[in-house]
Parts: sequence; C-alpha cells; structure tokens
Amino acid sequence: MREVISEKNKDDFLYIVSLINKSKESALISVNQELINLYWNVGKYISEKIKMTEWGEGIINNLADYISLKNPEIKGFTSRGLFRMRQFYENYYFNPKVSALLTQLSWTNHLLILSKTKSMEEKEYYMLLSIRERYSSRELERQIDSGIFERTMLSKKISPIKTQLSKEIISVFKDTYVLDFLDLPINYSEKDLRMG
Repeated sequence: MREVISEKNKDDFLYIVSLINKSKESALISVNQELINLYWNVGKYISEKIKMTEWGEGIINNLADYISLKNPEIKGFTSRGLFRMRQFYENYYFNPKVSALLTQLSWTNHLLILSKTKSMEEKEYYMLLSIRERYSSRELERQIDSGIFERTMLSKKISPIKTQLSKEIISVFKDTYVLDFLDLPINYSEKDLRMG
C-alpha cells in the first residue's frame, strides 16, 4: 500500500512535475525550430534550382513522388507541402526583420498566415500577434477571419485624423474672440473647455 503524500513531499513532487513540463516544452520548441529551419532550407533549395532554370515547375511533383517512394514514412513532403515550403522561403527571404520570428511560430500558423494574408505588413502583424499572444492555430485563424488587422489599421488611420480635428477644435475655442462670442457666464472655467 502506498504512503500518504505529505505537504512537503507534495511540493517537491509538484516541482519535479514542473521540471518535466518545462523540459517537454523546451523540447517541443527545439523540434519546431528544427522543423521550420528544414522547411526553409528545402524551400530555398527548390526556389534557387527553379530560378537558375535547372528545374522546371513540374519537378516538384517528381520530387514528392521520389520522397514518397524512397521514404514512405516521411510525411509532409507532398507536392503541396513542397510548394508551400518554396512559398514560405520566397515570401520571407528578403525580409531580415521577419527572419527572427520564423522559428517562433508553428508550421500550421505559418501556413495560415501565408494562405490568408495579402501584404507583408499583414503577415508581420499576424506573426507578431501570434507570438505575443501564443495563439493556437484555431485562435490565429479566428483572428485572421475576424479581420483584426484591417480594423487595427483603420483605427490607426482614423486616430490621427480625429486627433488633428480635436486639436483644431480646441485651438478655435482657445481663441479669446471665440470665447467672447460665445457669451459665456462670468464664472465659466476655460479649463472646462479644454479637451487636451
């Protein structure tokens, strides 16, 4: 029969479990980084071969068939997967700002961003948001589908206009002639009219 766990032992056991969980998380992060680096390098190789016209576009299908035949246990290297790796590389290779972010996202999140966004600004936005908020692919997809990027950009474009308008309105009210024209009561406070 097992002994009853004391409070001291319980704390020690919880600590050991937390070490295990931290180690698992660290291992998952390392595996994800290696996977993203692999997909980047495969995409780069394919892209460069096609650009140098050593390979035609149809070679990707042949490569996928070859991988499947020689290593059937390897998953993710279908024609579509290889095309996405090439797309991944070609979308980001020229942007050093993004390179530090790439291995911080899962491949699934990268695929969502690649397929559901248009501009580089939008891609960067969702990368940063996903990293900061630690979004699962489901949550990231929900954010993209809800158009949070567009709403954020619209609010940024509107804000300076609103700010400028309010500054102009305030400056009009600060003009003593306008204040005199308003014919305010004697005990008005000019501070009450200032909005900023």
